[in-house]
Amino acid sequence: MTLERIVGGEGLDAPWAMIAPRLREDTVLGRDTRVLLIGFGNMGQALARGWLARGRAPGSIRVVDTAAEARAAATKLEIVASERVGGDSGPAADVVVLAVKPNQVVAALAEVATLARAAVFLSIAAGKTLAQLAAGLTARAAIVRAMPNTPAAIGQGITALVANSSTAPAQRELCEELLAAVGATAWLDDESDMDAVTALSGSGPAYVFLLIECLERAGVDAGLAPDLARRLAVATVAGAGTYAAVATDAPAELRRRVTSPGGTTQAALDVLGAEHGLAELIGRAVRAAAKRSRELSAL
Repeated sequence: MTLERIVGGEGLDAPWAMIAPRLREDTVLGRDTRVLLIGFGNMGQALARGWLARGRAPGSIRVVDTAAEARAAATKLEIVASERVGGDSGPAADVVVLAVKPNQVVAALAEVATLARAAVFLSIAAGKTLAQLAAGLTARAAIVRAMPNTPAAIGQGITALVANSSTAPAQRELCEELLAAVGATAWLDDESDMDAVTALSGSGPAYVFLLIECLERAGVDAGLAPDLARRLAVATVAGAGTYAAVATDAPAELRRRVTSPGGTTQAALDVLGAEHGLAELIGRAVRAAAKRSRELSAL
């Protein structure tokens, strides 16, 4: 399913309608704050749609993307889009959002480096450290590095952020509000934690999708029709996740409440909790992802 199917057209009236009231509260992000969005792929489009849902005017946003289809998508949202930044210093901006692939960051920074005197740079490029970003700008550039995850496409993501010492408190607030348009936010005190964040929440949706796949397959193996098995698996994971999000008790307590001694759930948990079971597998998976994140950042 494409992002357009998820948050475009009728989708804009559904998922974004649920979060719009929350996002339209008073904020420090003035409607005249100028946002330059470099890259209009899935995450760039999710961000833009979130900003529009919170009441931001399309005229306060400018998109730069080399892909014609991406620029066309921006135009449909009444956002001005161009292939290059253009001009000697580019368009004026208060916030420059880097939503490009990691291998495109160097080229993107070269185009907007002259804006570093006044703008704060918000990067969602995976694996690019604050130092690497600063190397493409100036030593005193205000930079915030962020790691959103894919549920941001429906306004249900979570984003971890970390800022360099040149970033003023007001600039931190601006970046946080921009990312709050697509879900929850959390600030990190130490950039080194970003590798663990990447492994947990950045890659985490893939682990959950795998769980849904496994539940669906197990349901079919147990005799259920494939369509029913998928519906049950998706609804179960979605419902349990929502329940955990609103509950005041820890997940461990929620698990205990579902588990009757000697019952069906206990029989299943005896398998999942066995030696080399689910807990160990998840731990190994997160450690492997964090290790790979460190390796990629060093490239």
